[in-house]
Amino acid sequence: MAEKLLVSIITPSFNQSQFLESTIQSVINQDYPYKEYWVIDGGSQDGSLEIIQKYADCLTGWMSETDEGQADAINKGFQQTRGEIVGWLNSDDVYRPHAIERAVAIFHAYPEVGLVYSDVDSIDAEGEVFNRMSYDHWGLKDLMAFNILGQPGVFFRRSVLDAAGYLDGSYHYLLDHHLWLRMGLLTKIYYVPDQVWAAARVHADAKNVAHAEGFGQEAYRLAEWMQQDDRFAELYAENEKNILAGAHRLNAFYLLNADQPAAALRAYGRAFVKNPSVVVKDWRRVAFALLSPLKLNALRDRYLEKRKQHFI
Repeated sequence: MAEKLLVSIITPSFNQSQFLESTIQSVINQDYPYKEYWVIDGGSQDGSLEIIQKYADCLTGWMSETDEGQADAINKGFQQTRGEIVGWLNSDDVYRPHAIERAVAIFHAYPEVGLVYSDVDSIDAEGEVFNRMSYDHWGLKDLMAFNILGQPGVFFRRSVLDAAGYLDGSYHYLLDHHLWLRMGLLTKIYYVPDQVWAAARVHADAKNVAHAEGFGQEAYRLAEWMQQDDRFAELYAENEKNILAGAHRLNAFYLLNADQPAAALRAYGRAFVKNPSVVVKDWRRVAFALLSPLKLNALRDRYLEKRKQHFI
């Protein structure tokens, strides 16, 4: 009989009461029995505490106190939990049925793997799916080139987390990608195609919508960090053009979501200079950015609403 791996799930929470109950239910209703679940609230004042208290008997534990942001809340959860497998689920996202059980099965099948991930649905404020974010079999070099994993669909071993270190609180947008890069130095990662373990909610207050322009700036910061960190130095030198092209493309993607088409086109241009094939992937988005001066914004906006993908 396979070892019964304890799975720790953490939900950082702050003033998202309209979605929090769905998040909690999606965790406590998982059919994998060997799990612990902590909700770490940042001192919400919107009714979130009443929801947390409603489900307190189903939680391993919870706390509500002022914190220094999302990374700080998740790190507190890391400190409170003890599971061999760990994941976190933001308070506006949800797990799909059997997600934890299926992730654990991969860890059992591949003991050398330290991080696993699946595809992730994009859902709107009402929970309706409008896109599926599909990924690929990526390794460290792909992560360095800003191929972004859907965070809700990621699980990892505690041993790898302890070796890589916790989240860096100075990152606010790509804090998860920074952690995946550090883990990628230490372990194999594994993609599970044709499975969807989670759904990421896209709504007006989500960081990837309300603060879209911040993602590109952190991508450039991460590129500079990789260049200067001796652990990445050799791989960075070999793949610098792909890395910078990926950072420019990510910046362009979010600038376009933030309704800054001219700035997005400039970023796409910089990506094209580094690696034209990277921009070809986004040719539809480039075309719609070009349509903006023609006052075809309504058409462009309808398209972008339906096709937000990859970096959400």
